Amino acid sequence: MKKLKYLFVFGIILAAAFFIGKDKIIQKAQVLRLDFLSEMKEAAMIEDVPFIKQLPELPRGCEVTSLAMLLQYKGVQVDKMQLASEIHRVPFEQNGLRGNPYEGFVGNIYTKNERGYGVYNQPIFNLAEKYVPEKVINLTGRDVQDIYKVISSGSPVWVIINTTFKPLAESSFETWNTNSGKVKITYYEHSAVVIGYDQNFVYVNDPLKNNPRFAVPRAEFEKAWEQMGKQAITIL
Repeated sequence: MKKLKYLFVFGIILAAAFFIGKDKIIQKAQVLRLDFLSEMKEAAMIEDVPFIKQLPELPRGCEVTSLAMLLQYKGVQVDKMQLASEIHRVPFEQNGLRGNPYEGFVGNIYTKNERGYGVYNQPIFNLAEKYVPEKVINLTGRDVQDIYKVISSGSPVWVIINTTFKPLAESSFETWNTNSGKVKITYYEHSAVVIGYDQNFVYVNDPLKNNPRFAVPRAEFEKAWEQMGKQAITIL
């Protein structure tokens, strides 16, 4: 019965493509798939997720390095340097306005001798779609329980977090004026791959660490993730 309900709703969404466009339909269908994953387990751990360090080649490349882990786990043979060369970029500053990380990687990804920042979920989603079309799901804005639900189903999750994995003081943030409006940023911004959780900890592959499966207190992780805008992506 549940399967029939899924097919019925999915059919309605596809039929609406004539009116609201292919991209929006695909996005709706992908999000719908989340509702039919297995229920969240009390604890889960995904084994054999590749662990890739961003240094020394990409001092600002945590986001593409984490994406490389996600893609390689799904069988896509692409490395962090290839992704770094392909991520959409925007200037750090142009005409008195800062770049917008929601639109592309801001500044220089390869060296801290030049100005740079990072990139947020949508450009990473777009890049992932190039390799696994229609299989990428943007979990941004959803409840943290959806991350755990995806982990329970066997798929790791790319997230935007901060380097401390704890909620930051408000003084750690600043507001940029961009060509798309104001954007709140912090230079503690970071990205990692969530590979497991239990009642007390969340386990991540952090591209700045020397070893995989870094344990983060679960309550602190959740607050820090929410503080960075609840940004997350997975591949089903």
